Amino acid sequence: MPRQLAAEGLGTALLLATVVGSGVMGVALADGNDAVALLANAGATAGMLYVLITILGPISGAHFNPAVSLAMAIRGEQSPRDALLYSAVQGLGAVVGVVIAHAMFGLDLFQPGTQARTGASQWLSEGVATFGLLLTILLGARHRPTALPALVAAYIFAAYWFTSSTSFANPAVTLARALTTTFAGIRPMDVGGFVLAQFGGMFAALAMARLLGTEARRPA
Repeated sequence: MPRQLAAEGLGTALLLATVVGSGVMGVALADGNDAVALLANAGATAGMLYVLITILGPISGAHFNPAVSLAMAIRGEQSPRDALLYSAVQGLGAVVGVVIAHAMFGLDLFQPGTQARTGASQWLSEGVATFGLLLTILLGARHRPTALPALVAAYIFAAYWFTSSTSFANPAVTLARALTTTFAGIRPMDVGGFVLAQFGGMFAALAMARLLGTEARRPA
């Protein structure tokens, strides 16, 4: 478990450093073109996800996401205790990643987010984004486990573009992104709606996976 928790904390920290850092760099290079900034942000995040899932998946399963850990506990593939520990480490790692990104660009280490992300369309986007991510993981793990890093990376890259929220799809990511005023940020007051929508998407994905016939491993 110490190795697994270290992998989850490290992976989530690197993921958030990538999300925030690439957002800062993208805006700096885009010269006011939001599409270029988003492309840089999406590409860097997808690329880092592929790397992290490939190298850390064999150690911890590479969840980097409390919604994924909870889903695995519900399916009996992880104990509730381990899912709780995973989620705590993921949240801590996410905050560390944001701080590292700020430090790399000489920004204030903690800066409450100011980017408004709220309303029915944003919440629906987060529900859809998380639903798709969980379904990709659950079906990919059953049918094409060796392709899972590429599947998740490709899905996240696409979801950046087809959702109005730019696909946070992760409660730990959402909480940590409330600590930055950069391109990747979100207002703290908007976090609750995103997180509720994300867990709603997770439960919908579990129901769909059950309907499609994926079977969880029996707990030992």
